[in-house]
This record gives sequence, C-alpha cells and structure tokens, in this order.
Amino acid sequence: MALAPRQTRFLIVFAVLLIAFYAIITIEWVDTHAVLPFTAALARVSGAALNLIHEPVHVDGTVIAGSRFAVDIRGGCNGLEAVVFVCAAMLAFHAPLRKRILGSLAAALILEALNVIRIASLYLLGVYHRSVFETFHLAVWQTLMFGAAVFLFLIWTSRVTPRDAPSST
Repeated sequence: MALAPRQTRFLIVFAVLLIAFYAIITIEWVDTHAVLPFTAALARVSGAALNLIHEPVHVDGTVIAGSRFAVDIRGGCNGLEAVVFVCAAMLAFHAPLRKRILGSLAAALILEALNVIRIASLYLLGVYHRSVFETFHLAVWQTLMFGAAVFLFLIWTSRVTPRDAPSST
C-alpha cells in the first residue's frame, strides 16, 4: 500500500524537523545558554514540589538533594526529547499554523508538567525504594514520557481541522 502524498510530506517534514530540533539542542552554545538554564529551572520546580509534600530537599543547579538521596537532572532527563518529538510531529502535520503552534505549546507544557511528576517520583523512589530506581528511570518513565507525547499528538490530530478540509458548517 502506497502512502498518500500528504502522508509522505508529513513523514519527510517530521523527520527533517526532528533532526533539526535535536541538532539545535545539542549545540554547545544552546546547551549552555538555553538547555542548562531550563534544566536548572525544572530542578527548582521539582524541588519545590517535593518540599510541598514535606520531602525536604535543596536544589543546587540541576541537582535535587535530600539527606538520603540526590538526583542530577541531565540531558535526556529534562523532557526535551519528548517535547521535540511531539512539536516536530505537530508542526509537520497538515493543519493551520496557529493550531500547530498552540498544540505544540500545550503539549510542551503538559509534558514538562508530567516531567516534574516524573522527577519527583524518581527522587522518592531513590529515597524509599532504591532497588527499583534504575528500572523506573530508564524504562518505565522513558516509555511513559514518549507514550504521553504520542498520545497528545493523536488526541490533537483527532481535534484539529486540516488546512484544506471543507468546512462542516
């Protein structure tokens, strides 16, 4: 079964955007001036969430530390890969530009909110159930983050109207 031209265009644009976005976030200057400050802010928000639930921690840069455990949020743990993935997919999709931009922004916010939960839960696992920390860090939460990105894309595509679709009014 051959792909329709619109599907082929989507896959090509998606691949180009995905490669471009990943290339951008790996540039040393971007990492130093955008990714690292973003990751430090994410650590502060995650640390605040832990303190809010009476789990005393302090944050220093990208490190969240308590008396019994510490996590260092590094590249790959800041949620940007899932955000890049869903934004590339939404921006490549055949829909009005405004809807693609708004969908990308909403998905990024949702994924980063989920990532705060991820980071806090990983910290708590490190404190209270260290034996399962690595499994949750490397398998469970990575799968959930990318699963959430795919889910958000599918929900969004089911609600967005393609640019040239006839109006249903």
